[in-house]
Amino acid sequence: MRENVFQAIDRQYDKMVETRRYLHQYPEVSFHEEKTAQFIADTYERLGIPYESHVGGNGVVATLKGGKPGRTIALRADFDALPIQEENDVSYRSKHDGAMHACGHDGHTAALLGLAEALAPYQSELPGTVLFLHQHAEEYAPGGAKPMVEAGAIEEADAVFGTHLWVNAPTGVIQTSKGPFMAGADRFEITIKGKGGHGAQPHQTKDAIVIASQLVTTLQQVVSRRIDPLKTAVVTVGTLEAGGAFNVIADSAKLTGTVRTFDADVQDLIISEMEKITKGTCQGYDADYDFLYEKGYPPVINHTDEAEIILENAPKADTSLVTEEVDPVMAGEDFAYYLLEKPGAYYFTGAQIPDHYYPHHHPKFDFDESALPHAAKTLFQAYMSYQEKHPS
Repeated sequence: MRENVFQAIDRQYDKMVETRRYLHQYPEVSFHEEKTAQFIADTYERLGIPYESHVGGNGVVATLKGGKPGRTIALRADFDALPIQEENDVSYRSKHDGAMHACGHDGHTAALLGLAEALAPYQSELPGTVLFLHQHAEEYAPGGAKPMVEAGAIEEADAVFGTHLWVNAPTGVIQTSKGPFMAGADRFEITIKGKGGHGAQPHQTKDAIVIASQLVTTLQQVVSRRIDPLKTAVVTVGTLEAGGAFNVIADSAKLTGTVRTFDADVQDLIISEMEKITKGTCQGYDADYDFLYEKGYPPVINHTDEAEIILENAPKADTSLVTEEVDPVMAGEDFAYYLLEKPGAYYFTGAQIPDHYYPHHHPKFDFDESALPHAAKTLFQAYMSYQEKHPS
């Protein structure tokens, strides 16, 4: 049955590409994915696979119960887009101004739907139950995974697996790690409240831009001088906004940025140190401030046994595939919430276009569509390998 499903996935390739390109043309950003969710639901309706819509928001969960005993395993794909104006000149370019699938979620959805279509005819031979977990709003905290978990989407699952098409790895390479894999991702906003004035009379002001500039530099010392060098963290200031004009000293400035960590103690220390530095710097200039820190997604911590399933068995899905155990990356992912509830693993499916490399979230992002069957096959292989390792 397994080889038949793999062959069926290969036959689904053109359909997966068609689905991916359709979704790419009609992107919907986080928490606004109504038509995308309906498209997914309509596919399961056509396949005759029972499904539930509006799970934790716009989520869709379909259930394929096999004819043989076995475990229940969730396979996840996200389907939201980003608020980015596409710059690619392709036939499937986004038709929605200011919205783009710039991270591959259209491909994730196409791969999981392709797997469902390939697998449906073999339902009677399938051990256990597949939960096709289609998640909304991965890109924007608080995300879609947490409310889907709270809605009971994986309550019956014994394990959960997911993959991300990854343009940082060549097509044919499968990457994951045992334990920490992706970082927790937080957001901060610091508003400096100074006193504006004429550019020719700085002594009568409390220059918010000078204060903010001092903070940009000093905040970098949190990681370099307060965090154990054997632990990992990132503090990045992404924006600095201030009013005024070329001859006007601004009375306020705003910094926004992100913090990435793998350890809760490190996260707490960074929050404390950032606020101390902000307070001390502003006091030194006799200015006021507002400090807002929002904890985002927790880190993605793979379970060792399930990560080993990916590393040891993914090449069985396709002889062209190789696996690599890699160091964690500092990008964030709300797949973390599933792994807090159930055993599982998240992994990257290489999808790099050699002559068109632009990173995730870039206006010219695109991926190698020949990786779509790799994603579908390795998800199914993980499903089958888990069944074999944990017979019911």
